[in-house]
Amino acid sequence: MTPSIAIRTPLPAPPAEGITVTGEAVRRVAPESAEFLIEITASAGSAAHALHEVHGRTGQVADALTHIGVQRADIQSISLNVQNVYSPQVPRLPVYSPVAQIAPGGMAYGAATAMQPEPQFGMYYAHNILRITVRDAAHAGDAADLCTKAGAIVIGGFAFHAADEAAARRAVLEAAGKDAQTRAEGLAAAAGKRVGEPIGITEDVVVSNGMIAALRTAVPWALGASAPTAGGELEYYARVTACFRWQ
Repeated sequence: MTPSIAIRTPLPAPPAEGITVTGEAVRRVAPESAEFLIEITASAGSAAHALHEVHGRTGQVADALTHIGVQRADIQSISLNVQNVYSPQVPRLPVYSPVAQIAPGGMAYGAATAMQPEPQFGMYYAHNILRITVRDAAHAGDAADLCTKAGAIVIGGFAFHAADEAAARRAVLEAAGKDAQTRAEGLAAAAGKRVGEPIGITEDVVVSNGMIAALRTAVPWALGASAPTAGGELEYYARVTACFRWQ
């Protein structure tokens, strides 16, 4: 799954009498659905025949996917196109007319007639790119295999989605914000101070299939320690940077 980054707001300069801290949080959610793209192609001597072939193969893919519960509404065409492929043009040599022409100096030449090459039409190439949505993420691999057996080509990888992504993002941001507040209060207490209201906050959210966990394992000093990620889970990682004045 491609990581998604939330919009970052500029953080003001740290106050002369204050503290800036960074809070982190990770929430793991089991994916509910998955999406992937496929391409179906066909070629024929006419545009109508090429489109007919593509639509027929698309129907075969849809019929195959019904065996694992994928509905027709979950198969959406996002790009349908037809192209005419011209065959190479064969250059034709100029033909000389039998009527001789007298050039300066008294020499005779045949009159050349320029011949333009005629376009040679080739095959029509049609392709259809579809988005396949599998409501049960556990069957994403089965769906891709069925598409391949039906003559389609799988493009790229899978995109997994949680049942309620907005709730997952909100929960991890709140947890990161609380972590920042706790860190600020702990550091302030160690310095014999108390923190007031925050004067600036920035946030980042990254969603991945264990990418953050892998980075944390490789460079724990950069991302901190955490429990291992269960296989197949989506990982929501949030980092909140807050700037507080002393109270």
